This record gives sequence, structure tokens and C-alpha cells, in this order.
Amino acid sequence: MLWPFGLLFTLLSHLRRAAYRHGLIASVRLPVPVIVIGNIIAGGAGKTPLTLWLAQQLATLGRKPGIVSRGYGGNSKAARKVGAGATALEVGDEPLLLARRANCPVYVGVDRVAAAQALLAAHPECDLILCDDGLQHYALARTLEIAVIDRRGLMNGWPLPAGPLREPTSRLRSVDALVLNGAAPIPVAAVPTFRMQLEGARFYRLDAPAVTCVASDLAGRQLHAAAGIGEPQRFFDHLAGLGLHCETHAFPDHHRYTRADFAFSGDAILMTEKDALKCAGLTPLPIWVLPVAACIEPDLARFVLEKIDGPASA
Repeated sequence: MLWPFGLLFTLLSHLRRAAYRHGLIASVRLPVPVIVIGNIIAGGAGKTPLTLWLAQQLATLGRKPGIVSRGYGGNSKAARKVGAGATALEVGDEPLLLARRANCPVYVGVDRVAAAQALLAAHPECDLILCDDGLQHYALARTLEIAVIDRRGLMNGWPLPAGPLREPTSRLRSVDALVLNGAAPIPVAAVPTFRMQLEGARFYRLDAPAVTCVASDLAGRQLHAAAGIGEPQRFFDHLAGLGLHCETHAFPDHHRYTRADFAFSGDAILMTEKDALKCAGLTPLPIWVLPVAACIEPDLARFVLEKIDGPASA
């Protein structure tokens, strides 16, 4: 029943992109390269861990990145910096996580152009911009596009609202690189492809981050696992891979937790970093947080630099 609406959505998507491509709607080009990390499906696929990894790797290679994001889930609309006192309610959970771990400026705003311009005005030392999500935000001209696909692939392959696609599968042929998160299938050929694994085995306690443990320290306890990410089952499978048995609680992506969400008994709750940012003081049970880090092969950071700067001289 939704298929006709999906066809209409696809038509409007084509027309909108064509309008930007032919200059009928202006795109703003920044004075520094812009790398967009996005996807063509609605929902999370691993863009934020990839953005974090890329920012860290590019910094080790001598670049000075800045990050912009829409700030989904936050109530701030105008461009603003994600500062030390920001909360997930204000700026969104993913930008707050990036600001805490990326060691570079992070700005949010519904208008990503304005966010990027504000970042460069305040931090002129930044020599490139990473845009977390925004593959469809054509108002910001980009130097390079990276699309992320997770193990769900393109699901039923239908456009919104009949399926998950924000743009048709053919859009993937025009990106500069595909990053396959986990056991994701390869959706198109002839595009440089990279594999990403999310790794993490050491937990820290939310109310005392200096206190850490590994999975064997939690064995035998009555554990709950809560996740409000793009695919909660991915987190639950990760915990199972560490040998932990948990009662699982899946929530929508960017879920705003309340005390009622933790109306259960047990010994501890296990959460992703993104989720735990919003849960301090909501439950008397200890919350153990599992940070993850991306591992990407082959070297995506050098690929990005070669695309921006040209091949390194011999």
C-alpha cells in the first residue's frame, strides 16, 4: 500500500538532487575539503564510530579535522559548539560522544553549512571537515563521500516509506568509498570498498569511569543489556560474543531514557557509550559502559588523503 508513496518519494529525491547538480539550488563550498560520512538508508549503520576513527587517524597523519553534525535528538537548532557542559538533550547523543572522544572541535546545527562555517570561524586551524551523516544534505558541497552499510544491507530495497531507502541503490555508484560494517553484503561493484569491525572488551562504570572490568568479571551476575541504537541486536550479539548472558531491552535509535525504562531488578546494566550518556542517575543499578573502536581495512585514512591531496610522492 505504501509503494506509490515510495515512488513519489524517489521522484522528489531525484528532482532535488538534480536541482543541486545543475545549480538550480546553490551548494556552498567551504575553503577546506569536506568529507561526508553517510548512508542511503534511514537509521544508524555505524557512521559515528567511522567518523570518530577517521578523525583520530587523520589527526595522527598531521591533519586538523573538525566535525559537523545535525545533532539529531538534541533540541538545539542553530549552529553551536558541543562544549564541555553540553548535554545529549541539547546537542544530541552522537555529537556529544564525538566531542568527548575525537579530540577535535564538534559543531551541530540543522543547517550544516552554518555549523561548518561557525566551526571554521572559531577554529581556523582546522584544515578539513568531517560531516557525520549528511549524504543527502546537498547544500554543503563535498570533496569526498563515504557510504556506510551494515549487516542488514539495504533490507527490502524499497524507498521510504515502503522501505528504508532515502535514495535509490544506484546512488551508491557515485560515492567515493563504501564501508561495510561487520558482515555487510557488497551492494554495488566498482566502488572502492573497506571493511569495518567494531571492537571493545573492557567496560567502565558510568558513575566512576576510572573503575573498569572485563566480561569475566561480570560472569554469573543477573545482567540486563539496554540499547537504543540503529540495530540494538548488534550490541547484544557483541555481548554474547564476549560470553555474557543478558536479558535484552531494545529501544528506538536516539531514545530518551526515563526511570521507567529501568523498572527491573538485577545486578547490573550493560550499555553502549551513546546510550549511557543519557542515563546518569536514572537507576540504582550499576551501569557498565562498553566503548567500541572501529578497525578498518585497508587503510581508509590514507585513501581519503590521497583523494584530497593526490598520491604521495615516492
